Formats: sequence, structure tokens, C-alpha cells
Amino acid sequence: MDMIPNRFNQQAVIALEDIQLQTALDRGTGNADSRRRDTMAELDDPYALRMQGRGARLRGLADLPDLLEQAERRILASGGHVLWAADAAEANQHVLDICRRHNLKRGVKSKSMVTEEIGLLPFLKPYGIEMVETDLGEYIVQISGSHPSHIIMPVMHMTKEQVRDLFMEKLGMPYTDEASGMTAWARQTLRDEYLQADFGMSGGNFIIAETGTVVTVTNEGNGRLCTTVPPVHIAMVGIEKVIPTWEDFACLLQLLTRSATGQRLSVYVNAVNGPARGDEPDGPQTFYLILVDNGRSDIYASDYAEALACIRCGACLNVCPVYQNIGGHAYGSTYPGPIGAVITPLLKGKASARYLPFASSLCGACKEACPVEINLPDMLLHLRRDLQAEQEPLWQIAMKAYGFGMSHPLLYEIGGKFASLGTNAIAGMQGGDHINNLPSVLAGWTDTRDFPAFGGESFRDWWRKNRQ
Repeated sequence: MDMIPNRFNQQAVIALEDIQLQTALDRGTGNADSRRRDTMAELDDPYALRMQGRGARLRGLADLPDLLEQAERRILASGGHVLWAADAAEANQHVLDICRRHNLKRGVKSKSMVTEEIGLLPFLKPYGIEMVETDLGEYIVQISGSHPSHIIMPVMHMTKEQVRDLFMEKLGMPYTDEASGMTAWARQTLRDEYLQADFGMSGGNFIIAETGTVVTVTNEGNGRLCTTVPPVHIAMVGIEKVIPTWEDFACLLQLLTRSATGQRLSVYVNAVNGPARGDEPDGPQTFYLILVDNGRSDIYASDYAEALACIRCGACLNVCPVYQNIGGHAYGSTYPGPIGAVITPLLKGKASARYLPFASSLCGACKEACPVEINLPDMLLHLRRDLQAEQEPLWQIAMKAYGFGMSHPLLYEIGGKFASLGTNAIAGMQGGDHINNLPSVLAGWTDTRDFPAFGGESFRDWWRKNRQ
């Protein structure tokens, strides 16, 4: 499956016709959002906690360079290694170099969005380095040859029945309709992978600067096994994930788990700041942290820096009416939904994802659900403005002329009369009161919707006749 953001329109049409996808989305998004609402409502003052979490993220961004250097010093003092990657190519090369240095051939990986973003697994495969996804959802995606469709729930696009059939085909699982039976079979299949792996990889939900600690928040034991059983642990984290203190983390953890999965607290909170010490019975012999930029510095220096405050909970996806109907794959990006519609054009270039800022009804549900109050609707509007400014000169002239006409009463009235005459004439020629095919550059509108002809009498005319 190709991940191409500029195919959004075609991929959305396909998604809308996929009955199984619609069933999976109805089950998944509805359940996830209702659990979020229930657990957030348990708090004495949810808004105050959200404002506290927002403050923690914004403080982290305000002092980002200093906090990253502070975290680096702490990790180096603990015996770990810190590598910096300006882009995807450098991040991938760092992992390859580590594998060659330690003669690593087989790895196990817990959930990590940034490794998806840079295409790490496909990069390593030609070099004879295999890596197994151990998060259940990511594992299902891997054996199906697909891509994750949700930030938190990678198989949001699949029904339980589809997972059952996949396990029977790929893993030789006996028939069962019980989710617990499918999970047990996957657990049994994956168990040996941890024991055979010579390195483990993880992402990181947060980096706590004051102690140089990489924290992962999971509901499966795979994250802890990946980071403690193999002799080498490589953590790959985006530079925006750093926060100042453990107090900030205590606040953000409550928001993350409630917003992501509707839990008061996740099952596992794993904290790592270096290799195992001499008196510790488990843990890796060697620890690497790779800090990935890959366009984040450009966002940091732009008007969209607040987008980097995202804690990757996926709440905005679950409430978005667009995502609820088309799922994640239509976005053609590692990051789907409203947050993806903002950061994908910023990371990949606006021309490479020019349709995504328009994949929104601007209803504001994403901002309402966001645990750190990121103003996604405003950012989507600003991206649309930026894309408009990059249009061909003729298009810009036409839009300026349209804006001029709409802001002057006399021109607006004259334009309305011409529009009424013109649209009614075209509709008449097409045999009805709707236009089925607008001409030239306007045809895109009628490709997917009707265009009713303008009324014969305008509101202004009605007002003059009845009120003056």
C-alpha cells in the first residue's frame, strides 16, 4: 500500500465504499471517544488539568534546545549514548551503523510513530536486518502488509473478524471468535522473538529533561520486554517530546491515558535513562537514544510551533467526522486525522500534502477533545491560506476579484443578478433546477455534489418589496 498524501481525494472515495472499514470505524471511534469522555468527566476540574498539561508542553517547547541538551547530559552521565538526526536518512543510517557496530541482525520493536515516519523497517531489510513489531496492533499491521491507520489503535481499520481470518491464514491459529483467544495466540507466537532478538527498539512518549529519562506508556508487556531483554536498546524519539520535570509528566500522563484509551492509568509506564547498572538483574548492556528532527525545527520556527505540543493521544481522530467516515489510510501519512492534516504538510512540504488541510469540516471537535488545547481548526485555516498564496497567479487574481466583489454592496447585488440569470439558464439547458456539470475550473464542485440554481428573487429584492 502506497502512502501518498496527494491521493487523498481518490483514497477517500474508496474508503467511503468499503463496508468493512465503515463497520470497524463505527465500532472503534465511538467506543474510544465515549471512554475518553467518561474518564475525563471523573476529574474534579478537567479544564484545569488540561490547562496545566498545556502549560507543561508549551514550557517544554519554549526551552526546547536547553532541555534537549540537559537530557543529553543526564543520559551520557548514566552511561548511555545520544545521537542526533537531522532527517530521516540520518536517523536510519544511525540505526544501521549501530547494527553493524554490534553485529545485530534481528530486533524486536515496541510501538513507535517516528520509526514509521522515517520508514525504518523497509530501510533495514535490504541489509539483512529484520525487525518484528511486538505491539499487537502493529504486529497485525506488519503481517498484513499494511500501514497503521490510527495513532493509538493501529488496526482501527480492521474488524475483529478480519483479524481472526488473518491469524488463521498467517499464524495457523485455530478458529476462534474470542478476542482473548486471538491475543493469546499472538502472545505465544511473539514470545520466542524476545528471546532470539539481539536488539530492541522503542519510541518514547516523553523525555524528562531533569533526569534524562525516556518514558514509554503502554498497555502491553511488549514495551518492557523490548527494552530490557535484548542486549542493545535503541530508543528513537522526536525532539519535541522533551518536557522539563517529573511533575509535568505526572500531569501529562493523566491526560494521555484518559484521552487515548479512556483509562485512568495505563498498565505499564516504563522509564529508561541508560544501560543496566551493575547491581540490576535485567536491562540492556548498551543504550542509544536517537533524537530525530526531520522537519520539526522548521515547524518550531514557524507560526505552527504549537502543533509540536501534541502528545499523540489520537483523541482528535476519534471525534473528527472526516476520520470517522474514511479512516486513516486515506490521508496517506503516518499521522492521520486533524493533527495529521496539520503536521503532514509541515513535515513533507505543503505541495506534497495540499489536500489534507481541506479534509476538515472545521467543526472544532478536535480542539475540544485535545487534552492540551491545540487550536487545530485555526491551523487548518492558516494552512489553507498558505496554500492559496502558492496558487498560480491567474487563480490568485480571480480570488482577489471575487473578494473585492463580495465586499462591495453594489457589485455584490449586480453579481447576484447575473448569477441568477446564468445559473438558471444552465440548469434549464440541463433539464432541471440543478446544475449537474459546471464548466471549466468549476467542474470540481459538481463532480461530487449538486449545484442548485440561484433563486429568481434575491433577499435584498424581497426586503425592499416587503419591508420598505
